[in-house]
Amino acid sequence: MEKAYSFRFYPTPTQESLLRRTLGCVRLVYNKALHLRTQAWYEKQERVGYTETSSMLTDWKKQEELEFLNEVSCVPLQQGLRHLKTAFTNFFAGRTKYPNFKKKHQGGSAEFTKSAFKFKDKQIYLAKCTEPLPIRWSRQIPDGCEPSTVTVRLHPSGRWHISIRFDDPTIKPLPVTDKAIGIDLGISSLVITSDGDKVSNPKHFKKHYRRLRKAQKSLSRKKKDSNNREKARIKVAKIHAQIT
Repeated sequence: MEKAYSFRFYPTPTQESLLRRTLGCVRLVYNKALHLRTQAWYEKQERVGYTETSSMLTDWKKQEELEFLNEVSCVPLQQGLRHLKTAFTNFFAGRTKYPNFKKKHQGGSAEFTKSAFKFKDKQIYLAKCTEPLPIRWSRQIPDGCEPSTVTVRLHPSGRWHISIRFDDPTIKPLPVTDKAIGIDLGISSLVITSDGDKVSNPKHFKKHYRRLRKAQKSLSRKKKDSNNREKARIKVAKIHAQIT
């Protein structure tokens, strides 16, 4: 059974530079593909799929103004196109809204499949990185687990996290049962089951509300595109991270 573990890590300056360029390239490729798919539909009523956008990516990497796409691993770029395909599939099925363009201030993520990373001596080596990521291993990885995908994420607060998906043989499927239970989401209690069990509401938002409101007011007063506004934005993002 697959299970994902999330850890915080602290990249070296060289690693952070490469990762930020990778996230920027993933965002650029995703947004270009989204724009072209949208344009094709509104102008020609044609649907452009993953196969077409993958071919476009090959052509983009040959263009002089986009040569920098070759400086990062191609796997996260392809995975970004696959995520766009999934976003459109969910949209046409009525499960989500129309896909949005990715923005730099939102952080970003890059997914690496098995061909783009190495797991050796319980260390993660990403493609084009000569040193392992300095991961803060906050929990024990079960023996015998092999990672299938690795997702690197930069939060708006500036913190780096890595999500590692393992195929964990120690997890056994739960037994099949005919019993059903009702769950109600409340305010005073976060969860109330039909059996009478209650889970109290930790009220994280209430705890940090004053700090968040003060930080948001400070952000609104800062001059757009200034260094002080960027510092204020990061402060707001850090408070949001504490709430969630």
